[in-house]
Amino acid sequence: MPLLRTLIRVILTLAVVSLAIVLGVTLWNTYMIAPWTRDGRVRVYVVDVAPEVSGTVVQVPVVDNQFVHKGDPLYVLDPVRFRLAIREAQARLDGALEDLKLKQNDARRRMGLSGIVSAEEQEVFNSNVATQVAAVDAARAALDVAKLNLQRSVLYSPVNGYITNLNLRVGDYATAGQARLAVIDSDSYWVYGYFEETKMWGVHVGDEARVKLMGYKQIIPGHVISIARGINDTNGNPDKLGLQDVNPIFTWVRLAQRIPVRIHLDQVPEGVTLAAGMTATISVGPESLSRRGKLTSWLQDHL
Repeated sequence: MPLLRTLIRVILTLAVVSLAIVLGVTLWNTYMIAPWTRDGRVRVYVVDVAPEVSGTVVQVPVVDNQFVHKGDPLYVLDPVRFRLAIREAQARLDGALEDLKLKQNDARRRMGLSGIVSAEEQEVFNSNVATQVAAVDAARAALDVAKLNLQRSVLYSPVNGYITNLNLRVGDYATAGQARLAVIDSDSYWVYGYFEETKMWGVHVGDEARVKLMGYKQIIPGHVISIARGINDTNGNPDKLGLQDVNPIFTWVRLAQRIPVRIHLDQVPEGVTLAAGMTATISVGPESLSRRGKLTSWLQDHL
């Protein structure tokens, strides 16, 4: 019996030591070697919607955070002034056309009197016709601009997405070039993972990626589409005297820089709501489970 108890103690001790070694190696691989990072951010393209003409807002058929399709109306400016501008431009075009007819008739009459009218005088009438043709073209262009401004009095969503930062009400005056709302392009979500430079050996364009958001248990599959080729170096910034400002460091401690890696999300699982700025954990590599083991992948996804 004492021998059996001793044998059991030895076996248990060896098992515990072996388990500790396995866990230690796994944790070392997970934190120090495997290409993964907990420093990931969800990103998205945001379209600032600004009017190309100024006017008073008369309709706002959307609300903040509403989903809209490409081509849906976002808000409408008062069209009265633009319609009046069209009428004015049309009247100027009609007047210019009448003047052109008169000058063309004058030029033709002078051509019939070639024996009486001098060549110089005939040239003057021909020049008047050419000038009036240019005036007609300008009036026609002004009419086109007036019609275009009327079309631009209604602002449409340029993409599929969600209304955000809506700062507009009926009665507000919208100024050309100043955005009063934005649309988040729902088809453009991606993730930026900031990987330590010591782990970049295992990150390549086209590699599979596993993305886990902080607030969700589901794993989002993706792949690497690009790697940043430069980050800011504060040591290169000159001081007031034009000299380089070099930050002091401890020679025995060197912090690894982080390189941005862009991850395309292949398919977002049901129930996962993406929002720009979310925090994500990212692991990169072909078939993470078979490459680093289930325990390593579990630690990366849940720690």
